[in-house]
Amino acid sequence: MPSTPAFIDLLKTSLESGQLLTDLADCRAYGYDNSTLQGQPLAVALPETHEQVVAIVGACRAHGVSLIARGQGTGTTGATVPLNDHTLVLSLQRMNRILELNRDNRLIVVQPGVTNQAVQDAAAQQGFFWPPDPTSAAVCTVGGNLAYNSAGPRAVKYGTPRENTLALKAVTGSGETLHTGVHTTKGVVGYDLTRLLIGSEGTLAIITEATLKLTPLQPAKRTLRAIYKDVHSAACAVANIMSQPVIPCALEFMDGKAIDMVRAEASPALPEAAGALLMIEVDGIESQLDELVSHVVAAATVDGTQDISQAHSQQEVRALWETRKALSPALRRVAPKKINEDVVVPVSRIPELVDRLEQLSQQHDITIINFGHAGNGNLHVNLLYNPDDPAQQQRAEACLGDVFSAVLAMDGTLSGEHGIGLVKRDWVSKELDQTSLQLMHAIKRQFDPDDILNPGKTLPDQTA
Repeated sequence: MPSTPAFIDLLKTSLESGQLLTDLADCRAYGYDNSTLQGQPLAVALPETHEQVVAIVGACRAHGVSLIARGQGTGTTGATVPLNDHTLVLSLQRMNRILELNRDNRLIVVQPGVTNQAVQDAAAQQGFFWPPDPTSAAVCTVGGNLAYNSAGPRAVKYGTPRENTLALKAVTGSGETLHTGVHTTKGVVGYDLTRLLIGSEGTLAIITEATLKLTPLQPAKRTLRAIYKDVHSAACAVANIMSQPVIPCALEFMDGKAIDMVRAEASPALPEAAGALLMIEVDGIESQLDELVSHVVAAATVDGTQDISQAHSQQEVRALWETRKALSPALRRVAPKKINEDVVVPVSRIPELVDRLEQLSQQHDITIINFGHAGNGNLHVNLLYNPDDPAQQQRAEACLGDVFSAVLAMDGTLSGEHGIGLVKRDWVSKELDQTSLQLMHAIKRQFDPDDILNPGKTLPDQTA
């Protein structure tokens, strides 16, 4: 067990006044994320420079203190929750500067505490955007987006952080400074450590600077809402849309139960018989959009289509998206301790997945609400139950196991953008073979020889 006074004294030598919190009440606010899990940090460090992060890692290594890096805590898997009270939380919220915006080379260099929205606003002034756009863009940080490889609706056309990050600066678990990647759109020298760090949830290194690849904003966009009699019809429409040449820049799915939850916020009103909904956006050159949209509408028109309508003003566009954005808060109100998993299957197997989810809902007597990024096959599967009812909780856990088994049987994966953290850690060995896991543990030891960076997360125990 570390000597707490000596450790705190060492931290104070590299941090300024106000950059170290040790009061239990102050620290508690940094011990949870957007999951239902809560931990108590030993202390919280709030560095403002790369050099301070290096010093903090060195102090943790010297005293055997675990270290968790975090942004604003919008993750849902417990990845930033301390597992014991001898863990230092390193909050990157004060490292929130945009360091460079290079229009000619289409890149922006930022610190990890910058919000996604701040990046979008700065890029837009020069006619660009950064494709990852999680629903929590206003508050989530770039560091968090990189830690989870979090994307959002635009990933269907423009990709995830892994496809839109050029280079990183980071600190390994041994306190060494690491530079990865390139400042060009091509580069194959050495192994791709940039993509390795993205999605590693702070278990390999702490990112202190990121060079992001920007994409030019398209001059025009059309927003459509398609309504179907049931989820199977909508899922078939998704497969059709994604098999034709015009790729939407957003393709979002909501099932009938999700529609019922946000019906009051919907504008225009949703028909009572609506069994599923697709939100579709198409972008491009204004003179081409009518033809592009016609191709998408043709693909979206299947047996069971009830209506496909287009927004004709920015106000109508905002109203359509508000319906989608109202869903997560509504679910939180109805079931604050719901199980929310973001599974992914090949797009062609979405109809099979939604059918199987309906079967599992009936089999286990658990309400399941589905929505998400259908164009990627990435559905957010929400199991609603009362945690105070042991029988319901047992059924929900059994149902979740069957959901995961079904996803893997369909050549899917357990997480698309929420990450693994603590919540899904013990399921990882169901997806990855032992050879892969052994190599990943070896990589972890190479980056973090003393296992101080977010231990116990992402990878199951080697004995698991």
